[in-house]
Amino acid sequence: MRALGPQSSLALGVFVSLLCPPPAPAETYTAMASVRRALGSEGRLLRRLRAYLGQESARLHRLARFYEKVQALHQHPEASVDNPLLAFSLIKRLHSDWANVVYSEEASENSQALQEGFQEVEEELPGAEDLAGAARALMRLQDVYGLSVKGMAQGSFQPAASGCPPLYSPEHTAALTADDCFHVGKVAYDTGDFYHSIPWLEEAVGRFRRSRGSWQPEEGSSLQAALDHLAFAYFRAGNISHALSLSKEFLHYEPSNQRLARNVAKYQELLALGRAAEAVPLRRPNGTQLRSRDAYEELCQRPGGQPYLERLPRLSCSYETNGSPYLLLQPAKKELVQAQPHVALYHDFISDSEAETIKGLAGPWLQRSVVASGEQQQEAEYRISKSAWLKASLDPVLAALESRIAALTGLDLRPPYAEHLQVVNYGLGGHYEPHFDHATSLKSPLYRMKSGNRIATVMIYLSSVQAGGSTAFIYANFSVPVVKNAALFWWNLRRSGAGDGDTLHGACPVLAGDKWVANKWIHEHGQEFRRPCGADPSD
Repeated sequence: MRALGPQSSLALGVFVSLLCPPPAPAETYTAMASVRRALGSEGRLLRRLRAYLGQESARLHRLARFYEKVQALHQHPEASVDNPLLAFSLIKRLHSDWANVVYSEEASENSQALQEGFQEVEEELPGAEDLAGAARALMRLQDVYGLSVKGMAQGSFQPAASGCPPLYSPEHTAALTADDCFHVGKVAYDTGDFYHSIPWLEEAVGRFRRSRGSWQPEEGSSLQAALDHLAFAYFRAGNISHALSLSKEFLHYEPSNQRLARNVAKYQELLALGRAAEAVPLRRPNGTQLRSRDAYEELCQRPGGQPYLERLPRLSCSYETNGSPYLLLQPAKKELVQAQPHVALYHDFISDSEAETIKGLAGPWLQRSVVASGEQQQEAEYRISKSAWLKASLDPVLAALESRIAALTGLDLRPPYAEHLQVVNYGLGGHYEPHFDHATSLKSPLYRMKSGNRIATVMIYLSSVQAGGSTAFIYANFSVPVVKNAALFWWNLRRSGAGDGDTLHGACPVLAGDKWVANKWIHEHGQEFRRPCGADPSD
């Protein structure tokens, strides 16, 4: 599947009618809410499996008794058939009892009940795209946070660089199986991405070797399949000698495999011709065409968010009323995160109960998030999340939040001067690569609202995360970690109406946790007297 490249993309405020039916469950990996629903589906399957195990255990216990009885008779087979009663029993067993054992209706009924239980939830289960998306998410976390593949397979989140502490220490460590590692590597392999496929397939091969003979029910792959893929990956990467070594090992297990024998002969011929010297170090593919990738990833990895030696003296904390009676009794707790661009974090902007209400309202309406592509919108690999649009009139909590945002910003939020609240739930390794919130082209669908460009953004963190998920401002060189119930505010446009290039920002991948945010985008029109043009064009 060809990777897509990010443009100056926008999370568009399309006015979605709340009268439409909720979307069907799909794309499980793109939102943690969907992953949690999948966990519930597996719980239902577990209950079915528990019933099946109970029924099968009783049946197998009876089979064991049958075996022990017949086995005792076979201790003295000649004497047993001398007895006409035992001879009769022998004939009966061979005529009917053994047929009942081999073609057990009870076993079929038990299995049928388990299959019916699976079919009940089958439509809710992840598909092939979910498995591929989940594998790409692991590779994304590996890249952005510089994680060791071997460490990830062992259940740790240890950076590959020596001496670095783990980025996240889960309470319960969950290692990957050899089959898990094989599938991650195969997703990369199938797209010709040998930079990622080789270390994952190497880990799969090592784990298959160590566990050979102790087959696991969930492992559908094999050492031979992993060796086959890894050998060809090394061949494509130019390491012919290693491809030959792996192919010979595979041939040891399948000596009659003609295709493999031809590969071995081909590799030997290439080595004889001196082709081994052409091996080159693998380069990480830049499938998303992210020009600011290095800066983005450094900010995602940076603890604390700010430049190490550049704590600016202009930064401050204060209680703000913005001249609004609405905020007199409970002023906003403002932390000025950055002076240019002006980015402020308002702590305790909403309550826990408000956050839960908003998430609950959005949950049934979550759909795969889209980005702008010319005059259209489309899904993209560089934005992994689901989102829903909520009107303020839907619930008193939303109406109160809208009034609070208007008081805080001093801006007019009446339609069409602002978009509906967009609620976003990030998925497995969920992220949004660097982009501008404001339109950078006059052809942008944003202008269909007839209210100008996006002048400001209010982004509310509805949840906390265990690791990752920061908001990174690329050119301004700082990032803001996820602070539950806080609201992040910044101006997208300068007072002249020109876009502020310093607001290029991205959502770092969620390393661990369930990240929810709510976005409120406010437009230019209606704000002429609330944020008038300045005398200085650069203001």
